[in-house]
Amino acid sequence: MPGKSASGRSAPGKSAPGAAPEYPTAAALASALTGGDRRALARAITLIESTRSDHRAEAEELLALLLPRTGKAVRIGVSGAPGVGKSTFIESFGLYLLEQGHRLAVLAVDPSSPLSGGSILGDKTRMQELARDERAFIRPSPTAGTLGGVARRTREAGLACEAAGFDVVLMETVGVGQSETAVADMVDLFVLILPPAGGDELQGIKKGIVELADLILVNKADGDLEPAANRAVAEYLAAVHMLRPSNAGWMTPVLKVSALHRRGLDKVWSEIGRFRATTGERRLAEKRARQARAWMWNEIEEGLVAALRSHPQVASRLNDLEAKVAAGELTPTAAARTILDDFRAR
Repeated sequence: MPGKSASGRSAPGKSAPGAAPEYPTAAALASALTGGDRRALARAITLIESTRSDHRAEAEELLALLLPRTGKAVRIGVSGAPGVGKSTFIESFGLYLLEQGHRLAVLAVDPSSPLSGGSILGDKTRMQELARDERAFIRPSPTAGTLGGVARRTREAGLACEAAGFDVVLMETVGVGQSETAVADMVDLFVLILPPAGGDELQGIKKGIVELADLILVNKADGDLEPAANRAVAEYLAAVHMLRPSNAGWMTPVLKVSALHRRGLDKVWSEIGRFRATTGERRLAEKRARQARAWMWNEIEEGLVAALRSHPQVASRLNDLEAKVAAGELTPTAAARTILDDFRAR
């Protein structure tokens, strides 16, 4: 539908029919965003998330204008199984950061429905106190089926938030899954939140995601659960010492926190500061450079798959080849080679 983004909302920079566009150009949108216009930031992220080809071109132009204003924020990823208290922690920690004089952007990724493609987008309603503060910006985005628990354009949305003057950017992911570690490729520090339990539950935690964690938090360390949280901290510490450190010279700390009662948050921020000091500016710059290269190749891979699917000869044979593979009449390897040969013959 003309004037609509992929999400069904009005296209960025567009106004009602007959009205002058609020942000007629990417330059106007960039100027408003860097000038502190929160609506411009929201419009920019809507533009960035759109899948329309004309919006993608406009988004790329916008990001090129914003890029010189980025790079100064602390980028933090937050992950953990559903029910561990991620949203409660982010709100409590976010309010603590605001008290310390920071400006916080939260990119909270909500799971998309596998049937409708829509998402609940409930994080903003779960962080009501934080959402009401003008020094904070919360943007829930659907995963839209993206592997890794983060929306495909989360990286770019984070850059827009940095250009808007937010000096701490938190990226919350959808729970802990096999490809959830994608968040570690776009942040400076990866925080893993775990429940106040150990023993058998410790065995069930995936080794890979624990290895990637730069900071582990045992949440809900209050009331009847506090003794269990103390035991869990000890067990996780023992486990961490048997794993390879995610960063040279850094042993992953394990802290207990109570997001509900807002206890231990000062220690979390202190450890984040210590991590950045230990990492140093040079290694942080190198890490961000590696992430940028990985981001480029990810875009290349996704672009190639999209181009392959839209190729006329491939599209004309794809259903037939898929049916033959499903029926056992053709091996996946042979079908893939046929598709690639058709694509290369363009």
